[in-house]
Amino acid sequence: MLRGTCLCGGTSFEVHGDPQGASVCHCSQCRKQSGHVWASAHVPEQALSITGPVRWFAASEAALRGFCPTCGSLLFWKANDEDTISFALGAIDGSTDMTLERHIFVADKGDYYDINDDLPKSEQS
Repeated sequence: MLRGTCLCGGTSFEVHGDPQGASVCHCSQCRKQSGHVWASAHVPEQALSITGPVRWFAASEAALRGFCPTCGSLLFWKANDEDTISFALGAIDGSTDMTLERHIFVADKGDYYDINDDLPKSEQS
């Protein structure tokens, strides 16, 4: 089981089961909300338990972004039409024992950095 917290510790979560799809998102929304890129993995909704407050923001018609209302840490991403939820790999306390699998939305990446690894890269999702 993985455990994670926001920066202030007011919101925590536990991941049960086997997370999938460890990826880095370079879309403009993730860059704006996180300040750079967002690394996440996903599990079925029932495999994630959240303790403490979460504010949900609809950045688009397709998904919600969940963050701590106190410190602003971006913790979750939830597509409206899926039964999975993504969680921030950077919020995990301790080792994730995961390896990144891919980069997504690389067509939207910032011009101030390069992607220099051999992971698969998707122009969009």
